Amino acid sequence: MSTVSRELRIGLVGYAFMGAAHSQAWRTVNRVYDLPARARMALICGRDTGKVADAADRLGWDAYTTDWRDLVTRDDIDVVDVCTPGDSHAEITLAALAAGKHVLCEKPLANTVEEARAMVAAATKAQAAGVRSMCGFNYRRVPAVTMMRDLVASGRLGVIRHVRAVYLQDWIVDPQFPLVWRLQKDRAGSGALGDIGAHIIDLTQFVTGQRITGVSAVTETFVKERPLPAESSGLAASANGADGAEPATGPVTVDDAAVFVARLDGGALATYEASRFATGRKNALRVEINGSLGTVVFDLERLNELEFYDATRPAAEQGFSRILVTEADHPYMSAWWPPGHIIGYEHSFTHQMRDLVEAIATGVDPTPSFVDALQVQLVLDAVTRSAEAGSSWTGVEPALAPVNA
Repeated sequence: MSTVSRELRIGLVGYAFMGAAHSQAWRTVNRVYDLPARARMALICGRDTGKVADAADRLGWDAYTTDWRDLVTRDDIDVVDVCTPGDSHAEITLAALAAGKHVLCEKPLANTVEEARAMVAAATKAQAAGVRSMCGFNYRRVPAVTMMRDLVASGRLGVIRHVRAVYLQDWIVDPQFPLVWRLQKDRAGSGALGDIGAHIIDLTQFVTGQRITGVSAVTETFVKERPLPAESSGLAASANGADGAEPATGPVTVDDAAVFVARLDGGALATYEASRFATGRKNALRVEINGSLGTVVFDLERLNELEFYDATRPAAEQGFSRILVTEADHPYMSAWWPPGHIIGYEHSFTHQMRDLVEAIATGVDPTPSFVDALQVQLVLDAVTRSAEAGSSWTGVEPALAPVNA
């Protein structure tokens, strides 16, 4: 592609939960950060004409279409943002890259390792022509998470020995909650494992700088049959069977919960739990890293904070300290509010768009790359295979072969 112009024209595919979150970020990014290119919300795509027209007006898009193929081939679109269910990620992304468009694809990258590999190959080919691609693991962009990584990378924790990660929700604990697409393997690829487990897999590999090399896993589907939906937007839906009629049902074909132990290539032991059946937990992501010189803890429900234990301090002064990550010299925070004025979930997407726009405009490759996302996909696949084989130890191959292999 030719050198990026001062304007990047964005085309978004999808307008539900993630589409709305991405739209808010695209609306905000140039109003907060001084970037080398301006993102323009040019076109949004959805299958239902009435709903996508309403979304375009409500979310701030210039125009709308019901054909994603039209969106990815248009000359007036520079960046394709994919916010659809996982079963269409590969098809849309491959077409966009072939058309010379930069791509932001939501996580997990695909529903299968094979699809993810094809996407990596296409992204690598497009990269030679200056086309950039990134996977949307937005929690990397929480300032406290980036600071957590900085503490580890600078050696403040010493040798990493333990990683503990959980991501707990309860939005399907009611057995009468309908069979939305996230509960269907052909649409979502997997359940809690791919939906929220992918986040903690990526986050811990990002923070530690270490790769998961093997897993032993169990998964469970607690409610195996659910009412078919009358309508659905993913995390909110209503069941069929109005006027007292018994609703028709269908099988749940994904996991409700996944638990696994793992080893990282730096020697650390790790435990992971992803569940959408943790009653009372709404969006509870928590990661703790224990090292030879200290511990750091992140809790998404207190996302402006870190807990830090510095074992190098004199014994009489040791204890967990609370770091409020709101200073101007903390990651991403210089554009926001005075110290102590907290930010929220939506800001992670604004930071994601900032990094993507800057990378495209300056000609560098953004992260997490499709290779990073493939590494997560390989872990998801190993967890699934381990659980199917009675929790047998299952190796995770590297997304990229070692240099001296």
